[in-house]
Amino acid sequence: MNEERSQRTMETSGGKKITVEIKRFENEKSGLFDLGHPLLNSIADSFVKAAGVGALQAVSREAYFTVVDGAGSDSSENTGSKTHRFPNLRGESSKSLEALVKNTGKESLQWGLAAGLYSGITYGMKEARGGAHDWRNSVVAGALTGAAMAATTSERTSHEQVVQSALTGAAISAAANLLSSVF
Repeated sequence: MNEERSQRTMETSGGKKITVEIKRFENEKSGLFDLGHPLLNSIADSFVKAAGVGALQAVSREAYFTVVDGAGSDSSENTGSKTHRFPNLRGESSKSLEALVKNTGKESLQWGLAAGLYSGITYGMKEARGGAHDWRNSVVAGALTGAAMAATTSERTSHEQVVQSALTGAAISAAANLLSSVF
């Protein structure tokens, strides 16, 4: 009797609509966004996820360097040959915090752009090839993403570095595609 009353109450108050939406969300392979087109959804979802990974990687790297510098501060180990990716992040001033935030943002943007570009190219290749998604799509997307990232990350990038990054991106993407189909 109480179950019937609670069921009627849920149906009239919109509770059924919420449970249907939750079940639909769990059953679909939907991403974080619904921007109206699957290509935009794929790019935005990949961008946000990879940007988060990039930010975590940048912050954890700086935390590691901070701990290593603090632990190895005696003069016998300090040879002066250490190079840091972010040399201006030492100390506890607001300037170092500002540099950490700036560099974390830059790195998360790079990771997000790479993932969004790769995801968009993969989706475009799949659509252009009539729905076929295989290693060819992954290789082309990896190569184009690698070349674009190499060309945009530094102002003094040579064409050899762009080609090397394209080949590396294609190889990593093909390997990931192969391994995902095996496991």
